[in-house]
Amino acid sequence: MRHAASEQPLGIRHQTETHVWDAELVPGPAGRTRRPEADCPVEVALAAVSGRWTTLLLRELMGGPRGFTELRALLPELSPKVLSERLHALRARGLVTVERHRGFPVRTRYELTEAGRALRALLVELYATGEHLLSLTGSDRVDGDPAPGNTEA
Repeated sequence: MRHAASEQPLGIRHQTETHVWDAELVPGPAGRTRRPEADCPVEVALAAVSGRWTTLLLRELMGGPRGFTELRALLPELSPKVLSERLHALRARGLVTVERHRGFPVRTRYELTEAGRALRALLVELYATGEHLLSLTGSDRVDGDPAPGNTEA
């Protein structure tokens, strides 16, 4: 038995019945969300590279295992505190392993895991997309803020 009060007017259907997903953007059900979800593949990828300096740190680790001092030399403007925090976050995300060698001083080597190495394609694509955006906007910045030191309003 159907109740008139529960029926949809003609032409109005439930949103999931009429929504057409772009198969390239959303190839699977995990991405068919209406809000950010922790298990959405896009959110997982963005979380993996989130944080200031993270992409540069990943870039340097793509070249192979590196020690803390070596990473400091490769990224001289990165403070030891932030470097430590980023490495800790990457370890917590399962993207980096750490190996400590005995001795004085203790030598520490950081290396990307298989999951960390899998980010290479994402970093390459982010770089290419950034270059393309810069060429389209005719600017060297796409965030809308003036370059540091530029006081023009």
